[in-house]
Amino acid sequence: MQNLFLSKKKFCFLFFVFCLLSFFAGCAAIDYHPLPTKPKISGVYHQVKKGETLWKISQAYKVSIGNIVAINKLSDMDKIDKEQLLFIPYAENVLNIDVGKKDEAFIWPLKRKVIAFYGTKKNDIRQKGINIRGREGENIISAKSGKVSFCADYVKGYGKLIIIDHSENFQTIYAHNSQNLVKQGQKVKRGEIIAKVGSTGRVSTPQLHFEVRKNSHPKNPFYYLP
Repeated sequence: MQNLFLSKKKFCFLFFVFCLLSFFAGCAAIDYHPLPTKPKISGVYHQVKKGETLWKISQAYKVSIGNIVAINKLSDMDKIDKEQLLFIPYAENVLNIDVGKKDEAFIWPLKRKVIAFYGTKKNDIRQKGINIRGREGENIISAKSGKVSFCADYVKGYGKLIIIDHSENFQTIYAHNSQNLVKQGQKVKRGEIIAKVGSTGRVSTPQLHFEVRKNSHPKNPFYYLP
């Protein structure tokens, strides 16, 4: 009887240890964002909320995207996530960000897997945007309201291409299309279908090459997309 009691006691102890180890193993599997190290300058921490983009955050705090990217050591392949902490240099108060009216904010032109990232190089060609995998003939939508400033059936390397001008000197570029559905000079609304996914230009599989430009300079699309 005493041996049976000891066995039960030993089993309970081993079961407790197993549960404890399982708990810590589960915790270790959770992917946490590294907390940004507080630099020796003034500023505040901002916790990203749903719908916020780096662009909107920078506008609200009146701090350049470049400064926020540098201080938080974000790479060209990083995109910010809900509840992520960002250090905002030289800011004094934590703000509630207005994500803006629908026509003011950018949206994804194609919601699929990104297969080429901004800033990476292939065959000595630097990516000025991102490439998103798609299905042949799938709809491509305008990421923001604006006016079509360029539309062509063939541009070297890009294939069928569309450029849309937006407010605040922004432009978006859509390339490798199988079909362009808008014309130069046409006004388009955010979310309007403008083209079909294709594999024209230098690519061999269906995908969308998407760029965001400010004053004609390429920017990381992840900083503007929700």
